[in-house]
Amino acid sequence: MAKYLLVCVLLIVLSSCAVQQAAYNRADWQHWIDADGDCQDTRQEVLIAESIVIPTLQEGGCRVLEGEWLDHFTGVTFTDPSKLDIDHLVPLQEAHVSGGHSWTAEQRRQFANDLSDERSLIAVSAGANRSKGARDPAHWLPSNEEYRCAYVSDWIEVKANWHLEIDVKEAAAISAVLESCASQPVS
Repeated sequence: MAKYLLVCVLLIVLSSCAVQQAAYNRADWQHWIDADGDCQDTRQEVLIAESIVIPTLQEGGCRVLEGEWLDHFTGVTFTDPSKLDIDHLVPLQEAHVSGGHSWTAEQRRQFANDLSDERSLIAVSAGANRSKGARDPAHWLPSNEEYRCAYVSDWIEVKANWHLEIDVKEAAAISAVLESCASQPVS
């Protein structure tokens, strides 16, 4: 309960900011880089980190061939990494219109490849990721209702960590989800 109160306070602070509008170009957000020079780009790093079992790697260790991943958006488990997308929990376009438009190219690159926070990038089914697109919680929530509380909490945390703004409709949708979370019994 205390966690949800903190999230609500963060939500109120972030929702008081005005959303800046600017042109978005995905090419300005360089992603899937090999930041540590180990031949595994960001996509491969997330697949390795999130596999429930030790993943099988291609000879040389640069690509994941198989593993086991739980798609939290749908609740379905996958073993073929080609069926998964790596989702930016807060989509690049959403980050852009929420304040990232004023970032440097390096800051955008860091956001697009953020491995420092396990909430920022998650392996989900390609279909679920494409269904979400660039939409915020006012316009899209995971079909897996059991994950919605964690989803909006993680959304707030990622936005707060990157000092991104939350608009009024987004704040209202998040508040509605958090209210339902607070009324659910703790397991």
